[in-house]
Amino acid sequence: MTSLLSSATESVPSHPGPAPTFAVISGAQVQQALKGRETQLVELVEATYRLHGAGDSVNPPSYFLRFSDRPTARIIALPASIGGSVNVDGLKWISSFPVNVTAGLPRASAVLILNDHDTGYPFACLESSIISATRTAASAALAADWLSRNRPRPTRIGFFGTGLIARYIHTFLTGTGWTFDTVGVHDVSADSTAGFSGYLRQAGAGGGITVHDSAEELIRSSDLVVFATVAGTPHVTDPDWFTHHPLVLHVSLRDLAPQILLASANIVDDVEHCLKADTSPHLAEQLTGNRDFLDGTLDDVMTGRVTPPTDRPVIFSPFGLGVLDLAVGKYVYDEVARAGHLQLIDDFFHDLRRYG
Repeated sequence: MTSLLSSATESVPSHPGPAPTFAVISGAQVQQALKGRETQLVELVEATYRLHGAGDSVNPPSYFLRFSDRPTARIIALPASIGGSVNVDGLKWISSFPVNVTAGLPRASAVLILNDHDTGYPFACLESSIISATRTAASAALAADWLSRNRPRPTRIGFFGTGLIARYIHTFLTGTGWTFDTVGVHDVSADSTAGFSGYLRQAGAGGGITVHDSAEELIRSSDLVVFATVAGTPHVTDPDWFTHHPLVLHVSLRDLAPQILLASANIVDDVEHCLKADTSPHLAEQLTGNRDFLDGTLDDVMTGRVTPPTDRPVIFSPFGLGVLDLAVGKYVYDEVARAGHLQLIDDFFHDLRRYG
């Protein structure tokens, strides 16, 4: 027995293969790798949703770190693994501190860690607020496309909330071929409204920009409504505002009262993820005691298992899946590596010999 144990121990190399590398990719590099790639990134997000729908992923629940002294703030961990051609594991660590906005800082900041599929070693840390905004916008643009295929394509868009996410969603919609006759804008912050309106003019939206004083005006005048706020509880409560049956991208997840969802068709990105953390769909489940108000997932729509109706509002509520961050992050890593611009940290992994 002793000789067998010794033999087995001796067969394990003290240093298996070349030393793993670790790269740090800055926000500037991330933005450079993603800029102008809206079509490719929407296709990547679609492929990732399909892999997830086929079961070629691991996407456990997100973990929320909350603070008794900062009740509006949170930091969320999104672990995930995706197969296919991406074939990578990892973790997004993203903070949401709404008070940042009053200091002129974006609400969210994030990093993304990528882990090697075969060894488990982390091989990159990427600035991820841009990656997170990109995958959110690409998901929204993808949903807008698929959910409008059996109805007239919306030409009147309204943005409720005018921060960074709204800007990215508009960029991805226009970057994938959408055009709008009118763009409506509504926000509780006059400065945010002015800043977003300036972006829209610079982006070529022209004279079609309308600033609405009320949420009702914005919703009633739009056939595609984008909610991109920092609301923690529902503040839009009247189903009558939606009687014209718009397509709603409910990206911020907590704006709509359950009664609005119950009067609509509801599509989510992932059922288990979306029905938690007091999202509007979660509140609707708590109110009704069931999930019958859900029509399906975006993957169900893309595979033809679900056809969105035209006689009700259609609401897309995406919780945001970690697998999307991994897919976009790996895309960035590959682009930076291909350009020869990886910033490797020398000797990041130091003690790699089993016995010293």
